[in-house]
Amino acid sequence: MNFIEELRWRGMLHNIMPGTEEQLKKEMTAAYVGIDPTAPSLHIGHLTSVMLLKHFQRAGHKPIVLLGGATGMIGDPSGKSKERNLMDEQALRYNEAALKHQLSNFLDFHSDQDNAAELVNNYDWIKNYSFLDFIRDIGKHITVNYMMAKDSVKKRLGEDAVHGMSFTEFTYQLVQATDFYHLYRDKNCKLQMGGSDQWGNITTGTELIRRKLGGEAYALTCPLVTKADGGKFGKTEEGNIWLDPEYTSPYKFYQFWLNVSDEDAEKHIRIFTVLSREEIDELIAAHREEPHRRLLQQKLAEEVTVMVHSREEYEKAVSASKILFGKSTTDELKALDEKTFLSVFEGVPVHQVAREKFEQGVPVQELLSEEAAIFGSKGEVKRLIKGGGLSINKGKVQSMDASIDDSWLLNNKYLLVQKGKKNYFIIQVDG
Repeated sequence: MNFIEELRWRGMLHNIMPGTEEQLKKEMTAAYVGIDPTAPSLHIGHLTSVMLLKHFQRAGHKPIVLLGGATGMIGDPSGKSKERNLMDEQALRYNEAALKHQLSNFLDFHSDQDNAAELVNNYDWIKNYSFLDFIRDIGKHITVNYMMAKDSVKKRLGEDAVHGMSFTEFTYQLVQATDFYHLYRDKNCKLQMGGSDQWGNITTGTELIRRKLGGEAYALTCPLVTKADGGKFGKTEEGNIWLDPEYTSPYKFYQFWLNVSDEDAEKHIRIFTVLSREEIDELIAAHREEPHRRLLQQKLAEEVTVMVHSREEYEKAVSASKILFGKSTTDELKALDEKTFLSVFEGVPVHQVAREKFEQGVPVQELLSEEAAIFGSKGEVKRLIKGGGLSINKGKVQSMDASIDDSWLLNNKYLLVQKGKKNYFIIQVDG
């Protein structure tokens, strides 16, 4: 597989330094992408860079993930209007362990092949520099004029700049250049990849390698992913879509991809899956013929959810979706764990009832009109049952005399009450 051609048809190539494609055709090459471990989880904004490395390894080359233990303590000014908070080493080390676990879903770190992925931490070499060593060994090779010409610096120092730029942030590109220099020298890493906003930082690295070692290194960037409506990709009203299920449940993760627009789905399925060009072209053609079936979104959601979580979590998310949006059974509802149940029914009115009420059983009319006050009167509950419009836990309530005890509780804590097709209520047991 030709890596550059693969990126071109997938829409993942923004800028490339002359000679890069020739280098990749000549021999197996090592390339790295940097990720600042500023949280204990990746979010989907990181996925484009991670997919670059995945395709790179699939093409027979060697991917290196550089976790920025040092650069994460500074904060990259690229695309930022103000300086971010600095982190301590303990927090960064904790985050690194979590990130490696997530990255192993995308990259093969354990193969005995020459192109097995590696994970490195720039704190391990940056920490050994004294300030004097750094400005003598690195700083003297890159002029201030060269650094000032970078877009990330110009935007922060221009006439419209509000916050300016600290010396800490100004040196960021030198620290990142030192990473490239170190990996080039010690691991024969000849290529750095990243988002298009990283071009200035990456080329500072190629310049440092040229000036210090007389070596030739290369740069490649991919476009920043945006939404068709102009909104920021990966952001929702609740914030980032995380890869860690503790921050974003697999159900919500699946729903994010399932609900992207048609235009975004055509773009995302190229970037965020490893489906072949033929498979994707067939999917797009089928989707355009019957867009209401949302075949493209369904396949996109399946591929990404399985890759990030697992086939099992994907199937749970599909079952959970059916519960809210389609036909489902009581058994399917009972199979949901508490977190998924709450994700599916987020925003549904919740009524608290004491656990003791369920110990001996409580009449359904009393439960829904007095204890939980979901309905205005017992008469209203009675009419709903008679008309076949009341369900509890996805099962129709047939009898006016039904008694609800703790054997009905989902996760020993909840009841799902449904009026008609779309009106849901949750009863949560206290105690």
